[in-house]
Amino acid sequence: MKGKEKIKVGITIGDLNGIGGEIILKTFEDNRMLDFCTPVIFASVKTISYLKKHFKFNLNFNGINTIDKIVHGKINVFNAWNEKYNIEFGKENLKSGELSIKSLKEAVKYLKSGDIDALVTAPINKHNIQSEEFKFPGHTDYLAQELEGNSLMFMVTDTLKVGLLTDHVPVNDVTKHISEKLIKNKLDIINLSLKQDFKVRKPKIAVLGINPHTGDNGVIGKEDDEILRPALSKIREKGMLVFGPYAADSFFGSNNYKNFDAIIASYHDQGLIPFKTLSFGNGVNFTAGLSKVRTSPDHGTAYEIAGKGEADENSFKQAVFTAIKIFKNRKEYKNLTKNPLKPKQKKI
Repeated sequence: MKGKEKIKVGITIGDLNGIGGEIILKTFEDNRMLDFCTPVIFASVKTISYLKKHFKFNLNFNGINTIDKIVHGKINVFNAWNEKYNIEFGKENLKSGELSIKSLKEAVKYLKSGDIDALVTAPINKHNIQSEEFKFPGHTDYLAQELEGNSLMFMVTDTLKVGLLTDHVPVNDVTKHISEKLIKNKLDIINLSLKQDFKVRKPKIAVLGINPHTGDNGVIGKEDDEILRPALSKIREKGMLVFGPYAADSFFGSNNYKNFDAIIASYHDQGLIPFKTLSFGNGVNFTAGLSKVRTSPDHGTAYEIAGKGEADENSFKQAVFTAIKIFKNRKEYKNLTKNPLKPKQKKI
């Protein structure tokens, strides 16, 4: 079984001065992970050797310079650069940002070509990645450009799934971005994702209001009445099972979220604060709406604990498992839609 071809999961190293390298190697130090996938880490042999020694990890890896040298049953390290970089745990610098983007660009190149099947990204620093060659606020916007699609940040566990209407947008700009077109677009993405990526036959989706108490009939803002409710009404008329808008302050505390397959929040913190509170480090950030599968852990670079051996790898491990599951589900969904089951003809 060890040598059998498995799903090839490309892994970006993230910010080298953060916890990315640690959580990646902690995940694959457990040799059983190689029964589920073949990992390809985009970094350098020198970097991974340093991390292995620093953290005293008991693992072996296969260094490669060309993608056709991937070996199934082993941890593969693709040399995305050959220069030496002295890791300074917990420090932000431009070089670390530059190398994290090199890792990302190489991985995406082979994801697009089909040489790897899915992508799992370790955390980056959104500040030190900025350059003349890379002017994106993070992974999601770059991947939306490269992977043909309208992306949606979808935070998922087995029991809770939260999508966002607006993601990395300043709070005072949120309402400027929300329109009937955006609402329809994001709900179409989340509805299809639930079907093809998570095997939900008839998704039920809840939508959280834009303003406190969904505007209280216009007393605390008119956007819910003038934009959100009319848009949801039109979407419902077309058969999608979408409900709301619900007042966000009581929606999760009342356990109402358990009645739905997914929830869509109007802005970043409205959705991510309850998600991260309820998921306890088991959450995964999945970019829905793209032509390829990409997941990541639900946390950042954690400079404050970098290099100390204290990082919890569970969210990263869940991101790997989720990427594998979604890749398989998509393949099955594609086959089913290509060859739908036909009802049996009655004999006359």
